[in-house]
Parts: sequence; C-alpha cells; structure tokens
Amino acid sequence: MLELCGFRLLLECPLDLSALTVFAPISATDNDANASGLIKAQPWYKTVAALHLWDPSLIGAILVSTPAGMLGLPFLARNPKFSGKIYATEATARIGRLMMEELVAMHAEFVQFYGPDERPGLPEWMKWEELEKLPPALREVVMGEDGEELGSWMPLYSASDIKECMQKVQSVKYAEEVCYNGTIILKAFSSGLEIGSCNWTVNGPRRNITYLSSSIFESSHAMDFDYHSLQGNDLILFSDLSSLNSMAKKGNDFNGNNNHSEPMHKDAPLCDVSAIRTDYDNEDEILRCLGGIDENLEEIDKISFVCSCILDSLQMGGSALIPVGRLGVVLLLLEQLSRLLESSHLKVPIFMISTAAEEMLAFTNAVPEWLCKQRQQKLFSGEALFGHVELMDEKKLLLFPILNSSNLFGTKTLHRMMWQEPCIVFSPHWSLRLGPVVHLLRRWHADPRCVLVVEEGADAEVALLPFKMVAMKVLQCSFLSGIRMQKVRPLLEMLQPKLVLFPEDLRLQCPLKDDSSCSILYYLKNVMLHVPGLRSDFEVCLATDLAFQLKPRKLTERNMAIARLKGQLLLNNGKYLLVASKELLDLSNKQLLHWGSADPVRLLMALQERGIIGSIHWDKNGTDGVFSIQITKPEEAMIETSGTKTVIYCRDKTMAALIYEAFSSVCGGI
Repeated sequence: MLELCGFRLLLECPLDLSALTVFAPISATDNDANASGLIKAQPWYKTVAALHLWDPSLIGAILVSTPAGMLGLPFLARNPKFSGKIYATEATARIGRLMMEELVAMHAEFVQFYGPDERPGLPEWMKWEELEKLPPALREVVMGEDGEELGSWMPLYSASDIKECMQKVQSVKYAEEVCYNGTIILKAFSSGLEIGSCNWTVNGPRRNITYLSSSIFESSHAMDFDYHSLQGNDLILFSDLSSLNSMAKKGNDFNGNNNHSEPMHKDAPLCDVSAIRTDYDNEDEILRCLGGIDENLEEIDKISFVCSCILDSLQMGGSALIPVGRLGVVLLLLEQLSRLLESSHLKVPIFMISTAAEEMLAFTNAVPEWLCKQRQQKLFSGEALFGHVELMDEKKLLLFPILNSSNLFGTKTLHRMMWQEPCIVFSPHWSLRLGPVVHLLRRWHADPRCVLVVEEGADAEVALLPFKMVAMKVLQCSFLSGIRMQKVRPLLEMLQPKLVLFPEDLRLQCPLKDDSSCSILYYLKNVMLHVPGLRSDFEVCLATDLAFQLKPRKLTERNMAIARLKGQLLLNNGKYLLVASKELLDLSNKQLLHWGSADPVRLLMALQERGIIGSIHWDKNGTDGVFSIQITKPEEAMIETSGTKTVIYCRDKTMAALIYEAFSSVCGGI
C-alpha cells in the first residue's frame, strides 16, 4: 500500500492459489482425504494477507502489473465502499479477465458436487475444533504462523462480480500517460515477464516513483524489459521477489530423479555478493552486464530439457500433463514440443483443455506492440507470431473447453472420438486441485511412464497428497521469473535513483550497501515505512493572464526581478498551476514588501536627512548584518536587526513612519 499526496494506492491484488492444496480435490475418495488430512469441502480462496482489515473506501486506486495480480480484484470491487479506480494495461486486463472467468468455471464443479453454500457465517472447516485436527503443515497454510491469516479466506466471487469489476478497470496503452485525481501521473512500461506485464512510474508534484515488479531483461515472447524509461526517478520500490525464491533453492542443478526432477539455474548462487560490482567504467559496460541474452539462452535450454523429458515419456507410451500457469511458458513449450515431435516422427496429439484457451491463444496474435522484436518481425513478414497457429491449422493442437466435451470423448455413432493416448495435455490448474488436471492425475498418477510438469512455487509434496502413491515422473521447473541478484547493482547504476526500497528478506539473505549515489531502505510486512522527502522545492506554472498583471522590479544585488502578485494555487495533471485570483491586487494603499539587509551607514544617513539622530551599535560577536541603531532625538527609539528580521521599537506613529520611509529609501521593495 503506497500513500502519496494524500491518496492510497494498492499495488497488485492477487490470490494465493497455492493455498488451495489444503483442500481435497473433487475426485478424491473419503479414504484419500482422511489419510492425507485434507479439507473435504467446497474451497474458499486466500486473498492478500490483512487486506480484509482495510477500509475499501480508503483505497483510491489499484495498480496491476501482471494478469495474476488481478485475481483478487472482484473481492474488493464488489464491496459497495470501494469507489476507486483500477489501472492495468490492455493486455493484462484481457488476460486477467480470462483467468478469473476460468477460475470460476473450474470452481463450478465443486459447487455442483457439494451444492451451493447458502449457510451464513463461516464454513465448518474454519471452526476451531476442526482446525485443530489439521496436520501442522496444513494448519499453517490456513492460519499463518500466528493465526493472522485466517481472516484472509473468502468464498469465490461469481461471473457477475467479474463483470462489475472489469467495468471499474481503466486499461492503458503502452507508455500512455494517465492522471489520477488530477494529482498523480501514471505510466506503464514493459517488464518483459509476460505479454502486457509492466512496471509503473508514479509521479507526483514532489516525488517520482518507480514501482519495479518482476522483470526479465530479454524475453522470448514478450517485449523486453524497458528500463530506459525508468531512468531519472527519485525512488525505486523494488518488489521483484523472484530472487528470494531462487536464493532459497540455490545450489540445485539439473537432476533426473524418478519422482522429482527440478531444472534449476546452472550458474553461481544468486546471493554471491562478490559477483555484485559496485563500480562500472562506462554506460556500455553497464548495458553489457544488463544484457539478457545469456538468460534467454538458459531459458531455452530449460524448455528444451523439459520437452526432452516429455518426449522420453511419450516414446515409452506414457502421456504428459502440463498444468503451468504462465502463458508465455505454455507458448514456448508448444513451439519446442512441436519441433521435437516432428524431428522424432512421433505422431502424438496435443490437447489444451481450458475454457479460456481459444480466446487467449487468439489474443496473443492481436497485441504485437507487447511482443518481442523477433515476433514483431514475423508479423511484418506475414508469418504466424507463435507456433500454435500452425499446430491448430494442421489439427495437431486441439482445444476443448472441458474434459467431457462430446467431441473429445464422443461415441462412434455421434462423434468421432478425438482422445488418444499417449498424448500431451495442457490444462490449468497449477495447484492440482481444480479442473481437468485432477481427473487426468487420477488416471495417470500410478503410471511410471507418464510425466507431470509443474511450475516451481507450490509445494509439490502437498499438492500430490491426494494421489498417493505417485509413480509418474514429476518435473518441478523453476522458469525465469525476475531479475537475477547479480544484475540489481548495474540496474541501479543505469537508473540512477536517489533512494531504493528493498524487502527486508533481501537484506537478510543478500545485503546491499549504500553508496554515494543511492541510499537503501528496507520495508517489512505490515509495518508503515515513512520515506524521507527528496526535494526541497517544486516547479509551478504561471497562467498567462496572471503573468501579464505582474510588474517586476529588478534587484540591485542579484541578477533577478521580483514582483508581488495575488493568485490561486491549483494542482492539475500532477503539476502546480498559479492562476489569477478573481479579485485584482490593489497595491495603492499597501505597504511595500522589502528584502535584503540594509546597510547601517546608509540607513543612519537616511535617518539624519529626516531629522532623526542616533548611533550604530554592532553585534559583539561580529556577525555580519546584525546591528542596532539607538535613536535619541527627537524621541527615543530602537532599530534591531538580525539575520532573519528587523524590528522597529517606537512609541510615536509619525516618527515610526519616518523610520520606515528611511528604510524604503535604502532597500528594494515591491
């Protein structure tokens, strides 16, 4: 939650879908659920921790950087107290809507089995006596370490909630400037993670902030990380947490165990502080360090390794199940798999079973501005942007909304059955609890020839609890999902911020030191962090009509002119504007405003010209500009000066006016 210029901005609103692993899938038997300790009930969904404690009316706007960051929005948007705006790129909004609709469609199977939850209050499994029965690992997922996360669970929203939520979303184009409430200027720039994923610049009158989400310098499908557009901002809010997950698994390498194979990074551990340089000779060296070619090649190698494992299973007569949640990874896997199948002369069907698959794949060909340069060049040459287009044309990739579609498992009299094994199936959901993946796991989990590909992040052991004993091969893959730790320092050298906010966990695992050009602060969960101001002044634009009313006088001591005015200070499109007041400024009866320090000798002479006799007394400490004039005739009076003010002590108004007149003759004024 970012508070800026009196407004509160919520950054992302995701769901913790990995928490669904505490529920038993719909196809689990009573014995399976009881043996594993899973909750056998219609699942609820875990929102952002402590979000339920916020008053929705206090949230002015929500910034979303990825489609996954949208999944919790309907919970807020359906609250009548929420009247804020939601900002996302056009691509993120479209893909996020499809993901939410798909989640609702998969959840419908639970509703059909258990019946609609019409009972008020909390479900049975959330009662304390039921929570105590859960195994410790599952209880911690439900409640958190101290029970503070129990209030984060909510029943899933409906299709109508999604529709109302999307009406509150303001989609923005790439680098389009939008203004929130006339005060904060927002812009979205590509982060390289996914199609439409972005980093935000949040600029107020006195602060320029970069909200840096998970970013990839060079992508094989999406537009590269546009870090050049983030240069020059005062503050960076660093929220790319992917490096923390990778550091927790450092030292892992490619391995091919029977049940678990985890293709991880093959380079040095991410928290190798010696590899983080603090100085660079020139900008070219920084750009070379930031180049993402090595990461891109490594990601391609990783995809190739996964596809080779899938091919091995297919050649043994097994099938492959791929419930990966990231669209970009799915697109790359499809392309690589099609090439491998063609080179091996293996004719195996590829199924994609998803209610959103058809629209989502079609959409990837409609947003060329969010694609990498290689994909854009294909557009100009008339080629298909992604390999799935040819696969669908050649009937090698078949799309079905649900597993029991009549065309998929048809009868000989009505439809030709399309289902064949061995096969490759892409299907949500990566928590292994919703949708077709549950039924296919039930079918294949005991077959050692089959392979399951899951994305790193969820606990595979807990996710596979309902399917014991698992004989199929499991590939838990850590795909590139953010900035490597070695590239944080050169990135900061390029962006040149004055202040960077890092998560506290990053300090604990990989400390970064302040340098002369950049200060570092660390933020904690549920702890308010007050960020010091970085600017002592700000610019104000002057309205034309007000400018013509000015009558400036040139300062004798300085090369500038100064004028007195009366106006109204407004804030428009993130900039201060000084406009003319409805009432004209009348200076005829007003005293002049003086500036500068008076020369005591000249002031004494000006007083004597008006018949006022006195003597100068200098400050005993010898401070420049600090003196007093003791007046003895015609009446006693005193003039005292300091570094910031001048005070006239006089009982007679006429004499006071003469003294003021003497000051006016030796000081400038307006």
